[in-house]
Amino acid sequence: MRQILTAASLAALSLLQPLAAMADDDAIEQAIEARHGFYNMLAINMATLSGMAKGDIAYDEAVASRAGANIEALTHYDLPSLFIEGSAHGQAEDSAAKPEIWTNLDDFKSKFAGLVEAATGASEAVKGGQDKVGPVVGKLGAACKACHDVYREKS
Repeated sequence: MRQILTAASLAALSLLQPLAAMADDDAIEQAIEARHGFYNMLAINMATLSGMAKGDIAYDEAVASRAGANIEALTHYDLPSLFIEGSAHGQAEDSAAKPEIWTNLDDFKSKFAGLVEAATGASEAVKGGQDKVGPVVGKLGAACKACHDVYREKS
């Protein structure tokens, strides 16, 4: 009887392993999709500000301030938590995350903290004229570049 129970238990466990792997795959896919959503929202708002800084978009203080506020709000999200094991470029589909993220996690998190710092006060800093937007875009762009240079695969 004990052998039958052991065999049945082992059979049941062998059925659960693929389910656990599927759950991991779903979590990885969802994390990557969420990262893409974050970066898309960041890019939309950065495009507004950079367009104004370059003069390609007419300066509008309310629109600039809203874009800055959106970027500030985005940086309150814990983006590094979406970089889960197994979601690196080459491990997961549609990922540009270099594996170095997981070997230098503290540095990766500090790079994100740099973005948070650059975004702080952006909604107010862009007020007062087109000439105020460029420095904000420069700070934000530098923070993005600092991370991308080290932790993002070139597309």
